[in-house]
Amino acid sequence: MTVLLTGAAGFIGFHTAEALLARGDAVVGIDNLNAYYDVRLKEARLARLTARPGFSFHRADLAERAAIDAVFARHPEITRIVHLAAQAGVRHSLVDPYSYVQSNLMGQVVLLEAARRLGRLAHFVYASSSSVYGANRKLPFAIEDRTDAPVSLYGATKKADELIGYAYCHLFRLPCTGLRFFTVYGPWGRPDMAAYLFTRAILAGEPIRLFNAGEMRRDFTYIDDIVQGVVAALDRPPADGGPDAPPQRVYNLGNHRAEELRDFIAMIERATNAKARIVEEPMQPGDVRETWADIEASRRDLGFEPRTTIDVGIPEFVAWYRAYHGV
Repeated sequence: MTVLLTGAAGFIGFHTAEALLARGDAVVGIDNLNAYYDVRLKEARLARLTARPGFSFHRADLAERAAIDAVFARHPEITRIVHLAAQAGVRHSLVDPYSYVQSNLMGQVVLLEAARRLGRLAHFVYASSSSVYGANRKLPFAIEDRTDAPVSLYGATKKADELIGYAYCHLFRLPCTGLRFFTVYGPWGRPDMAAYLFTRAILAGEPIRLFNAGEMRRDFTYIDDIVQGVVAALDRPPADGGPDAPPQRVYNLGNHRAEELRDFIAMIERATNAKARIVEEPMQPGDVRETWADIEASRRDLGFEPRTTIDVGIPEFVAWYRAYHGV
């Protein structure tokens, strides 16, 4: 099986590529290696992938139709797509909204158009986000809950991606599955995410910015559990149920635990054997107080069962961070 994987040099994309290669799939990776965070980290991930048999790479921007069409033309063996590339980050969407429209919306349409023309695609799996739930107060977040009141542009683009995916499934009977990720962390993680930011600050003796006086909870989900869910979804394309039931599904992938942010920091303190210096700040625009995934549908349909709690995952991340940065 040959899988087209977008965002191959990204955090989740890198780990997903490794899992697919390990089981014998061929992976055609795409990434534009943008400078949203340190490109050297993306290049280091990519170097590990390109050293493995079965992996090929194309540096391309998903919004560039000709470049993506050229990739498909060079790889007629592609039968499945895992679309993980996106402009990420809730707060950055306040600074550069245009990049979110270009990457997240245009990228989704370009790939779906390419998939439609392919005519033989077995499954299109794409990344959504817990951000689609906005500031919902009903917990845990279930896939049936309201998702039409986003509190960030990032969340709005991810909800739009789900709607675009539904339309293509309805019109062209293209099997699609959207995956709503909940606060993913682990080795090779993103530098703009909490685990990386807090670990770096604690080891450097720098202050941690703690928003909303720390009164926040997150469903922190370890990367290995997320990848298990992505691969399980890829292997289970939804059935076509007829005109009123297109072959599309959306699932939550989370740890099904809402962890207190201060407990998360305390776990990093123990793993680093250092004390955090905390500066309390007000809630940031676009942020939410709490996330928590209802994963009943994912368990039922995908066999998804997260196993890594933060007391296991955080030491694994800190060990990787020390080794990668030599600290």
